[in-house]
Amino acid sequence: MVVENRKRRGDHHLPPTPQDAAIARVSGQALSRFARARAPLKLRVTDSEQMEPIELPADAVSLLMEILEAMAAGRGVTIIPENAELSTVQAAEVLSVSRPFLIKLLENGSIPHWKVGKHRRVRMEDVMSYKAAIDNEREAVLDQLAADAQEQDMGYGSK
Repeated sequence: MVVENRKRRGDHHLPPTPQDAAIARVSGQALSRFARARAPLKLRVTDSEQMEPIELPADAVSLLMEILEAMAAGRGVTIIPENAELSTVQAAEVLSVSRPFLIKLLENGSIPHWKVGKHRRVRMEDVMSYKAAIDNEREAVLDQLAADAQEQDMGYGSK
């Protein structure tokens, strides 16, 4: 699971440097033609003493493409396993909401959670399921607004 905009340096999350973003852009472009095949990929490392190819599974190649695309766009990246247990602070960061707002979501049952001592824990996959549901709901509302605007001939109709 890739979560964008999270590159830790000390206690601060920083985007990649312009040099790293440029390298990511070039690498991503070179890798993209191989990634489309959705097949394992063998790479040869040339800046070390290792001469054996390294084989990457197709899903790892796709994940690497996502990382390179985010970095090329200047966004930092953190990888979080789907089965990870998150604190409320971490879950709020993933959703880009405040911690108090997340606590309300937990308390009203929108996202499952449990307590370890007095601290709440949330599964990453539950956070991402909530995010997907909210994104789908927003998309449905926007589709309905567009349909209503077309019905009322508000300049959004097809020509």
